[in-house]
Amino acid sequence: MADVSLSGLTEHEAQEYHKYFIQGFMIFTAVATVAHILVWMWRPWIPGDEGYAALNSATETASALLTMIA
Repeated sequence: MADVSLSGLTEHEAQEYHKYFIQGFMIFTAVATVAHILVWMWRPWIPGDEGYAALNSATETASALLTMIA
């Protein structure tokens, strides 16, 4: 009989499950990152003084963030 852990999986089965879990997590993370980038391009989360349309560059975005913090 093969060694079985508390999970009921053998060492080989646990390694195979871990491999697929990590692959799925990486795919999920990639999709979430792309989705966040697309939403940021559509509507930035840090609006300028005139609203969302005022942020045309990264410099304007950074200055808007700094004015909100200070």
